Amino acid sequence: MLVIGIAGGSGSGKTTVVRAIVDQLKDRVVVIPQDSYYKDSSHLSEEEKRSQNFDHPDSIDFALLTDHLKQIKEGKSIEQPVYSYVTCSRSKTETVTVKPADVIIIEGILIFTCPELRDQLDIKIFVDADDDDRLMRVMSRDIIERGKTVDWVIERYSKTVKPMYLQFIEPSKRYADIIIPQGGHNRVAIDIISATIEKSLNTNK
Repeated sequence: MLVIGIAGGSGSGKTTVVRAIVDQLKDRVVVIPQDSYYKDSSHLSEEEKRSQNFDHPDSIDFALLTDHLKQIKEGKSIEQPVYSYVTCSRSKTETVTVKPADVIIIEGILIFTCPELRDQLDIKIFVDADDDDRLMRVMSRDIIERGKTVDWVIERYSKTVKPMYLQFIEPSKRYADIIIPQGGHNRVAIDIISATIEKSLNTNK
């Protein structure tokens, strides 16, 4: 089993890189998104939810994520949480069953900030992209997928996304084994990584 961590700022192109690897490896890979492990905030008021900082390490339930990864590596299935950005809550009734696979991808902006999680990763990849490109992707995603307004996205970007990127995410790049510039548009880097993964899997058969 190969455990790969893919980090980078919001809108850097992490999802594009993950999809490209999944497309090549098919059913040999499963993806565990950091976003499923946000702490439940259903107890907060609507005002408090609007000011929620999703880009701070304290917002992630790393204890549960690291425990789930340990279970997967032991060959056990896990019940991955289901988190809603709309309600800022974790479902109390719904989970996603994740079974072990040859390749486990942990994907998220903050995964390299947790030492216990980093220690469980065999390959650490940081997806890099220009600030302007990331802002455009964040705006598109939050407006289309999460029903946010342009003003809300811009305010959140200036107050939390950019400052948290500079404080926590960008410094975590030093832990990466591989840095992919130009985000998900770097097809050469993606192909090389996919080939390296396949070679590693074939060697360990």
